Amino acid sequence: MWCEDEAGPYQAIPHPGASWQPTAQPARHPHEYIRGGTAKLLTLFRPATGEVRATPVPRTPNAVLHPWLEGELAAILATLPDQPAQLLTDRAAWAVWQDGLTVRPTLPVDLPPLRMLLVLDNLTGHKTPAFVCWLFAHGILPLYTPLAGSWLNMAESVQRILVRRALDGQHPADAAQVMTWLTEAVAGWNADPTPFVWGGKRAARRARARERRHTLGGSGAYSRRPVRRGRRSTACTCKGHTHVK
Repeated sequence: MWCEDEAGPYQAIPHPGASWQPTAQPARHPHEYIRGGTAKLLTLFRPATGEVRATPVPRTPNAVLHPWLEGELAAILATLPDQPAQLLTDRAAWAVWQDGLTVRPTLPVDLPPLRMLLVLDNLTGHKTPAFVCWLFAHGILPLYTPLAGSWLNMAESVQRILVRRALDGQHPADAAQVMTWLTEAVAGWNADPTPFVWGGKRAARRARARERRHTLGGSGAYSRRPVRRGRRSTACTCKGHTHVK
């Protein structure tokens, strides 16, 4: 499985963040505001290994994005082992990944073996018929994140890490310098990549925090300690007397 996303745009302006400075010589921003252009980052990310394939570009129209994606995906497929012969005509491997989807891309009649899952954002450019047909022809099934579900695309997570490493506390002079620093950050990441796994320590901490919370009634509120329950009163008129339970 690979994830794809286009990050940015990132401006050639002073970026907030910590940076190394000599003692008593803090970083100073220029008094004038000059727009030095913008850059974006085309990113392919494999969570299982942490490998990143990324290229900074000035802009990302379909004429730029689709050729880059096709070239990178073809290079990735060339490194994968061949599928077993029994999968050559097996459509179930494709259909099983469409179970539960509200919108299912129409699969062509002739399908090659399924070789890759590609997670993309739900953008119109990612659903161009020519591009989708190219994916199908090469054994790639696109899976689109739902609206307001971009957090499911782990490419966005690694992009935030790369951009912080490249730009935090820096003041690039122009878009070319932004792209150079992004390229260097990607190279540094790939020198010692970190695999991404759903859950992990952060999810375990959230689970423990939920266990320590005590819900209040049917609302979404909670308390950190149990709320002492008072005596419940019920009144009845039995032979003219009031009984409290």
